[in-house]
Amino acid sequence: MELRQLYYFVKVAKKEHVTQAAEELHVAQSAVSRQIHQLEEELGVKLFLQKGRNLQLTPVGQLFLKRAEVILADLERMVVEIHEFLDPERGEIRLGFPHSLGVSLIPQVVAAFRKKHPNVKFRFKQGMYPTLIRDMVQGEIDLAFISPFPDEHDQVSGQVLLTEELYAILPPGHRLSNKERIDLADLKDETFVLFSEGYSLRPIVWEACLKAGFTPKIGFEGEETETIRGLVAAGMGVSLLPEMALHHGGALQPAKIRVENPKVTRTIGIIHRSGEKLPLVAKVFHGFLTNHFNDIMKK
Repeated sequence: MELRQLYYFVKVAKKEHVTQAAEELHVAQSAVSRQIHQLEEELGVKLFLQKGRNLQLTPVGQLFLKRAEVILADLERMVVEIHEFLDPERGEIRLGFPHSLGVSLIPQVVAAFRKKHPNVKFRFKQGMYPTLIRDMVQGEIDLAFISPFPDEHDQVSGQVLLTEELYAILPPGHRLSNKERIDLADLKDETFVLFSEGYSLRPIVWEACLKAGFTPKIGFEGEETETIRGLVAAGMGVSLLPEMALHHGGALQPAKIRVENPKVTRTIGIIHRSGEKLPLVAKVFHGFLTNHFNDIMKK
């Protein structure tokens, strides 16, 4: 079965006349009749009945018409999507990112990019570190923000965009809340509010505490920066969060203190599949990100 046969069949079904269908298709009447005949032979059914000078769909022809229209509509949408995919001004970018970047960074960079490229669409996918790597390898996303940036990986590559400092957050009124800076060891007797297993910020905080000479006591776990921040502000413990996760209004806020000895940071990078060319629109966005974060680092 050929797509041309489907096009001819649908046109004849709509016109109920081979000659009129051939005129609109700009082909010979005999060519249309031959394709319809070949289609009926392949299917082993009659799709049309002669009714005077016109043609009428048989019951099975009506069923086939519904399916053929769906197939051709999907094909047309596919062609449009491919053209958009290759058009750097009208395509769609499939972008992955961890939850902790969804508060401010992702909205900011996407809004800045769309000021220059207003017709570009985005399809977002949030996930934990291993999920983002998996989705990238499996082709579910084109680009992904990731933290920490993977040192080595056979199937993904990219670049570090930003190194961000993590701050201690303490309940209002905590004995250390008025300090400008503290050593991480000052929190060794505190109860910590940490991200759940699988979230990339958890091992960063955990390893920093071990480096400071203690194992953190976990009182509560959460899966969103808003949850961690809120629990700390409510007096449920202490934690460490990136600065961009603390840009949030509200009546109940934790105290934010700079941490020294050791200074705690995380890398944020952008990755793509190794050895594959990015779609043009994603390539434009990647270039925008590189320039955007280079400008930030210069300030």
